[in-house]
Amino acid sequence: MFDFRANRKHLFGVRLRMPPIQYHSAEGTVLIGHPNQRSIPLVTDAAVLSGAAGGMPSSTLVSRTFSTPRQTTHYIECGPADGPLMIFLHGWPGIGLMWRAQMNAFGADGWRCIAPDLRGFGSSFAPAANDAYTIEEIVADMAELHDHLGREAAIWVGHDWGSIVAGALAAHEPKRCRGVVLISWAYFPDGNALPTLVALVDRTIYPADRYPDGQWDYYRYYTTHFDTAVADLDADAEASLASIFRSGSPAAVGEVSPSAKVTRNGGRFGAAHRAPPTRPDPALWPPADFEELVHAFKLRGFLPTCALYLNGDANTLYAREAPNGGRLSQPVLFVNGDFDQICSINGNRQGDPMRAACRDLTVASMPCGHWLPLERKEELIQAIRRWLQSKKL
Repeated sequence: MFDFRANRKHLFGVRLRMPPIQYHSAEGTVLIGHPNQRSIPLVTDAAVLSGAAGGMPSSTLVSRTFSTPRQTTHYIECGPADGPLMIFLHGWPGIGLMWRAQMNAFGADGWRCIAPDLRGFGSSFAPAANDAYTIEEIVADMAELHDHLGREAAIWVGHDWGSIVAGALAAHEPKRCRGVVLISWAYFPDGNALPTLVALVDRTIYPADRYPDGQWDYYRYYTTHFDTAVADLDADAEASLASIFRSGSPAAVGEVSPSAKVTRNGGRFGAAHRAPPTRPDPALWPPADFEELVHAFKLRGFLPTCALYLNGDANTLYAREAPNGGRLSQPVLFVNGDFDQICSINGNRQGDPMRAACRDLTVASMPCGHWLPLERKEELIQAIRRWLQSKKL
C-alpha cells in the first residue's frame, strides 16, 4: 500500500516557476498544457490518489516538477509507484512526452516509468549561459532527480542526446544504474565532441577533401554559426520540428546525408533561413503531443537546446574523469536504426568504441531512421522486453 502521508512531498514535488495551466474535463482528468493544447491526457496527483492504491492506470501520464537549489526539472510519470524504476531520456529536439508509447507499455508491465524534460527543454530549468549545457551538468540534474525518486537503481533508456546522458551517468554514477538502453547514438567513452565523432566517419561515403566533417557538418555549423542556426530554427518552430521529425528511408543508406551539406548550403534550410511549410507526421507524434512539443519550442526558442553542441571540450574532459576509463559494467542494449544517415553503426567504425567499452553489450537493429522510438514504437518495446528478460533485469 502506498503511504500518501509519508510521501506527500514526494508526490507533489515543488512547483515550477512557470507552471503549466490546468484544464478540468468532464471526466475529472486534467489537460495540462496551454490554451492552444486541448487533449494532452495527463492527470493531477489527486486524481491518481482517488484511484487504485499504489499506482495509476497505465494509460495515464502524471505531470510533476521538483526543484533543488541548482535546478528545476519537469517530468511525467506512469506505472505503479512501488514498481522498479525505468527512466527515459529524450534527445534533441524533444521532450519527455516523446516516450508516451513506451511508458504506457512498461507502466502496464509494472515498471514505474519516468520521463524528464532535460534542462533547456520543455518545462524544465533553462539557464541563460551556453556553458550550462554540459553533459556533467545534465548528469547532475538526473542524479538529483534519481535521489528525489527514491535512490533505487534504475534502468536508464536514452535516445540521441538522451543516450549520451544515459551513458555518461552509467559511467560516472554506476550505482544508480542496473542497465542501460541506448538508442540511435552509440556510447563514446571519450565523450561526445567533434574530434571523436569525425575520426570515425565512413570515408567511402564522405571523402575528406569534400566532406571534412562527414555527416557531422551540421554539428560543426553550430560551433561556427550558432546564432544563425538558432534563428533559422526559430523562424517557424512548427515547420522546423515537422521537417526534422521524418521517417527514414532505405534509399538513404550509403548516400550522403543532408546533414553533411549544412555549411555549404548556408544553413539547415539554405538561403531561405526558415523551414519550408511541412505537415507533421501523425504516425510519429500524436497530434496533441506534437502541439505540446511545438509550444515548448515557441515558448523558449531553440537556443537553450542547441547549446548542447557548444560544449565538446568540457564534455571530453568530463568523460576522462569517469572511473575505469569510462567502461560500462552494466548490461547495455544498443538499438540501431538501419536507415539512420547520421548515427547508424552498420558498415562503419562508429560502434567500435562502444563495443570496446561495454562489458555486456547487446545490439539490435530496426529498419528505420533516426527517430526510432517514434518510428518503431512497438518493435522497440518488444526489443527492450526481450533484453530485460534475457538479462534477468
